[in-house]
Order: sequence, then C-alpha cells, then structure tokens
Amino acid sequence: MNDENATGTSAMNRTTSADGSTPPVVPPPPARPPTSSLPIQPPAATHKPAQDAAEPNQTLSKVGFVVGGLVVLGLLIWWLASLIAGVNEQAANQPPAPVATETSQSPQPTRSQLPQDGVSALDYQLGDCFENFDPEATESRVVACTSGHSAQLVALYRYPESDSYPGIAALRQKGREICQDAGLTDAVANYVLMQRNAYPSDTSWEKGDRRVDCYVTADKGNIIMESLIP
Repeated sequence: MNDENATGTSAMNRTTSADGSTPPVVPPPPARPPTSSLPIQPPAATHKPAQDAAEPNQTLSKVGFVVGGLVVLGLLIWWLASLIAGVNEQAANQPPAPVATETSQSPQPTRSQLPQDGVSALDYQLGDCFENFDPEATESRVVACTSGHSAQLVALYRYPESDSYPGIAALRQKGREICQDAGLTDAVANYVLMQRNAYPSDTSWEKGDRRVDCYVTADKGNIIMESLIP
C-alpha cells in the first residue's frame, strides 16, 4: 500500500502534516480566569485622630473612679453596721443586775468612834462586836473587835420590801442557812462559841424589819479578842 501522501499517526506523538490538510487543534479557553497565588493585602486601616481614641479611655477612668469610691463607701457602712450590731448583741447578752436581797459577808466600814452605847438592833452592821451581848435586847454596846467582847454579827440577810411575812419556820431556816454560809477565820478554834439567830416577828415585819441576823457568841464573858470574819 502506497501511503506516501497519507497523514501519519503515532501512539506516542501527535503532529500536524506539512501540507496543512489537517486543521490545527486549538486548546479550549480556560473555564475561569487564573488566580494569583500572592497573598491578599488587607485594605489600609483608616486611623482616627488621637483625640477621638483618648476620649473612651478618659470615660473609663472616670467610671472606675466612681465605682471604686462606691465600693469604699459600702465597706465603711458595712463596718459601722457590724460594730453597732456587736455592741447591741453584747448589751443584750449581758445578764441583768440581780436585785440585792442579801448583804455581803464582808465587814462594812468600821464605825468612826468606838465604843458606842445604845446602838439599835436595826442599826447593827455586819462585823460589829458587842460587849455583854444580849440577843433579846433591842440595843447593845458596840466595841472594837480587838477589845474584849462576847458576840459578833457575822452574817445577815434582808428580805425585799415587797415580800409578805414568810412565817417563823421560814425565818428560822433562813437564819440557819446564813450561819452555815458565813465565812469564819481560824480564830474560832480559840474559843468555845455558839451561833444565834435573830429575825423579825410579824409585828416588826409590818414596821419594816426585814433582816435576819447570825451572831457568834462566847459561852461566857467578854473573852473574844479579835474579829472572827475576814
């Protein structure tokens, strides 16, 4: 077969013949324009004047100052409220002062001038020492406890003015109680002593006598030469 004028083809190569009998192959246009691989530059930022940027900062500073002042004021109010509440709670928890119904067993201030004659039984003071003491007498001679005496008032109790007459049995029991509670010194071992009580009758109670007395008395004579209570 004479194939001199034929167009040759090869599996490895495609070409156009010299005589131009085969039209050239035109590559198809691209589907879309090519894109650049360079990085995209962001648009230039528009700078505001420095004065406009400073205004928000000044506003924030003012707001922060006001908030800080309010916080300090709140803390001060809280502290004052806590202090007042603590004082009120302490005052509320403090027990009320008891009504004085029983005198102290400590001796009252000594009398300015001793001896004293004719001292009324209602005027005896805790710690008084008596010469030739008579528990039934309405008055006695009060002497210094460092001189010879036969009795000493070592305890007393006063009923409230508002109380009604408790009766002889209750008065006698109260006398025993205050004598047992009387604090005596070791000097009691130097003498033979007895305890005596004095308390009001219903008649003297109506006249305002509210005291129950406890005396320590010698068995005989003015032999006691010292105070028997601290």
